[in-house]
Amino acid sequence: MARSLGLGGSERQLALMARHLDRRRFEVRVACFRCQGVRAEELRAEGVPLLDVGLRSLRGASAVTGARRLLRCLREQKIEIVHSFDAPATFFAVPLARAARVPVVLSSQRAHRELSASWERYLLRLTDRIAVAIVVNCEFLKRHLVDDERVPAERIRVCYNGIELDRFSPAGRGKPAEFGCARLVVGTVCALRPEKGLDVLVSAFARLRVAVPDALLVIAGDGPVRNDLLRQAESLGLGQSCRFLPARGEVAELLRGIDIFVLPSRSEALSNALMEAMACGCTVVATRVGGNPELVEHGKTGILVAPGDAAELACALEFLAGDEEARKRLAANGAAFIRSRFSVEIAAQRLAEIYEEFLSR
Repeated sequence: MARSLGLGGSERQLALMARHLDRRRFEVRVACFRCQGVRAEELRAEGVPLLDVGLRSLRGASAVTGARRLLRCLREQKIEIVHSFDAPATFFAVPLARAARVPVVLSSQRAHRELSASWERYLLRLTDRIAVAIVVNCEFLKRHLVDDERVPAERIRVCYNGIELDRFSPAGRGKPAEFGCARLVVGTVCALRPEKGLDVLVSAFARLRVAVPDALLVIAGDGPVRNDLLRQAESLGLGQSCRFLPARGEVAELLRGIDIFVLPSRSEALSNALMEAMACGCTVVATRVGGNPELVEHGKTGILVAPGDAAELACALEFLAGDEEARKRLAANGAAFIRSRFSVEIAAQRLAEIYEEFLSR
């Protein structure tokens, strides 16, 4: 279950798992507050049944009717596993699933809890106690839950994200027309939120542009800091060398046109965008936070820099801009690493193992 079925990373992973779990063993249902968005369309096309609980808010009449609808579904269809994929779904589904005596009730933690409001963190700590286990998408989050949230390690399971390698690959790399004739394209694809550190990327690119005047910075995505970033780029005189593109469902072609993909996050778990960029043959630069070091081995599959340090990021960009062979080597190693460990099939098999483990009890 998830709050929605839009473009977010959690929604994408939920849809991928629902589509790729072994249908010979699992009969999958997907529930959400409102079954709308691109992932809902994907799931319907694959024949995955959807349950729209009609929830508009966790408070008010829709929460009551939504709870009744979910409870009725759990009981009538004799659901054996309930797995929430994001915090709002966890608050709602985990207590109801326990009340319905569902045998296996799992929650998820897919981001650092410092990003949650205090009331959300309080509710998550309550659900930590009543879920049989918490599924996280990287070792970093497991350590976070153990060290900061006092969750026993034996109640946490790691299931890395998976990506569709037939969609995300280096095949057909080339710059799309919207990139113009830029010699070097530096880019990122993410939600434009404060924790993504995009102001640092804009500052670092301004320094790079002194050495590489025909470089282009591409920032694709939507979010609350978009206007701040536009003003910053204007104040630095970046003009047409910095382009902002709206969020889009299909990003593989965009990624295949980016030479250096940058993830300058101040806080991160396991980034789908970083994995997809590596799979598409980008040379990647990421900050040394969260799950990024589990994907990027410094000097082998990419470059790691300190968060918030525009000078260090600029140095990394200048090095890569001047050494095409290093870019090719890092990109090839990164793509091979993702293909070997982070396919959607590997992720679905791991999640199935977690489900089987708790069903067997």
